[in-house]
Amino acid sequence: MDKIVKSIVEGMQELKGHRIAVVDMTKLEDAPCEYFVICQGDSNIQVGSLERSVREYVRTHADAKPFAVDGLDNAQWVAMDYGHIIVHIFQREQRDFYDIEHLWEDAKITEIPDEY
Repeated sequence: MDKIVKSIVEGMQELKGHRIAVVDMTKLEDAPCEYFVICQGDSNIQVGSLERSVREYVRTHADAKPFAVDGLDNAQWVAMDYGHIIVHIFQREQRDFYDIEHLWEDAKITEIPDEY
């Protein structure tokens, strides 16, 4: 697994992100990036905290910073752009509605079990 992806997952786990999924799109021809890493939080406060945790873990453990972050104003769906990796942190309702990992169901999807 990519070092940045591993750090993203660890940052999500640190703050109890739910239903973590890694979508590996490296073998897909027209994919927008190599990986999506997706999780959900229970509130806008937790979603914002998950974004900060991911940012810190990746900076500390993989020496990388996101090119852009969007969605922090309402923290219902935050996207972090690491170039070849896009992080999606949702609240439950938005994740269920958009169901983005299944838009890429031809990719390899690894679900990370909740650790608590």
